[in-house]
Amino acid sequence: MVVTLLMVVTLLCPLVYIGVDGHQITLSAFSISDAEGVLSHASAWLGAMLVVTTLLPFVTIFLYKNRPLQIRLCGVECVLLIGVLVVMGAFTYAICNNIFADFDITWSNIVFRFPILMPIVSVILTPLAMRAILRDELLVRSLDRIR
Repeated sequence: MVVTLLMVVTLLCPLVYIGVDGHQITLSAFSISDAEGVLSHASAWLGAMLVVTTLLPFVTIFLYKNRPLQIRLCGVECVLLIGVLVVMGAFTYAICNNIFADFDITWSNIVFRFPILMPIVSVILTPLAMRAILRDELLVRSLDRIR
């Protein structure tokens, strides 16, 4: 549940602000945009990955009767979260190297917002949840053996 809440924050809040030459470029889940509307690019892959990484842990909670599936879905969530981090890094790198605009952007102009840390925390919490589910499964199997 915590991973779902963290990913909702990541999905709804801006991830990176870049202030250069009087312009403010914002990277959010579904777009790279300028405040004046001069620059606007869709980042649909990032948005789609964030939606999936938000919904998957929520769905996994309700599969408590099928713990092996829960464990596999936690593994898929970890891979998707790492993919989200890679895509966020790629977009930030692309913005900094002037791929989307002709501004003189340097790494010192980039301001990372706190939601960019949420996938990192989620990557840490998801394996912990997977380990707890595995312990539950082993406990249930040991109790079945006693009967």
